[in-house]
Amino acid sequence: MTRTAILIACGLVAGPALGGLVSGMDRILTARMQSRIGPPLLQPFYDVIKLFFKEPLVVNVWQVFCAYVYVAASSIAVVLFFLQSDLLLILFVQAVGAVMLVVGALSSTSPYSQIGAQRELLQMLSYEPLLVLVVVGIYIEAGSFKLTQVYSGSDPLLPKLPFLFIVLGYALTIKLRKSPFDLSTCHHGHQEIVKGLLTDYSGPFLALTEIGHWFEVVLLLGLCTLFWSTSWVGMGILLTATYFLEVLVDNITARMNWRWMLSYVWGVGLTLSVVNLIWLTQGG
Repeated sequence: MTRTAILIACGLVAGPALGGLVSGMDRILTARMQSRIGPPLLQPFYDVIKLFFKEPLVVNVWQVFCAYVYVAASSIAVVLFFLQSDLLLILFVQAVGAVMLVVGALSSTSPYSQIGAQRELLQMLSYEPLLVLVVVGIYIEAGSFKLTQVYSGSDPLLPKLPFLFIVLGYALTIKLRKSPFDLSTCHHGHQEIVKGLLTDYSGPFLALTEIGHWFEVVLLLGLCTLFWSTSWVGMGILLTATYFLEVLVDNITARMNWRWMLSYVWGVGLTLSVVNLIWLTQGG
């Protein structure tokens, strides 16, 4: 019981702490790639703290409810990951939070929120099947959806699941709202729909959505650790290289439209997934 309580506390603290640090490092790397100095590492925390002291401007009560459910679902998913629970359960809990964020945007009459919500649904339609296929591949190789058994494996999963790791990279790019898949909302100033999905969120409720996003970032990076869980050094190298590539892709690619996203992610992602799964089932 004590160990469980410690793991829950670690999940609730590590989620926003690590997520905020990753966001700060993201800004610094982006600034260096653009020949800028960039903000300090802790700037995301300063921004969120400032938002909590802003006046809460609410479009409707339903939007507030959705913001709380989003951050709650994201935090629960991270806690379940720390407890080494079932992978499918973790994905379903995370999906509930993502859906509620869309519902909150749809409750507004703003055309920017409406378009952003519709694009977010299309993005979910793109990455959710990919995440399920990645989890299925992990199950085939590890023999269980339980994280305890996945982490107890003697061999890293990456050599057996190389294509599924690439597929996870696609999902990671969409969930991190990186170019070329930053369709519904993004952290840059080039959106033609203002802030898109989050346009009508402000003050403490915008801060909640940002914290919820940090939890999601930690969860997705946690999924990446499953592919090299046999060594802390290998895990660290894999995470560093993966996130650096995400930031690099974000800075060198142009944003495409949703039709291109669906055709590309489904065409390439599903093909790579099926090839890797067939390889596994054939004893590759």
